[in-house]
Amino acid sequence: MVRKYGKLAGKKVQRAMHEMKRGMLISGRSGAKVRSRKQAIAIGLSEARRMGGKAPRAPKI
Repeated sequence: MVRKYGKLAGKKVQRAMHEMKRGMLISGRSGAKVRSRKQAIAIGLSEARRMGGKAPRAPKI
């Protein structure tokens, strides 16, 4: 079985979740505190993609 996400992606998501739980994670555009678990995961994956980590492309809306 092939891994869908790399180590870097896992570390970034872990850091984002940690910051969210402490109330220190902020949204990039509005600057509001992130309260949603899903949003924290999305931020972590986005950072991993920017750094070139193994993470699938974000879904197109």
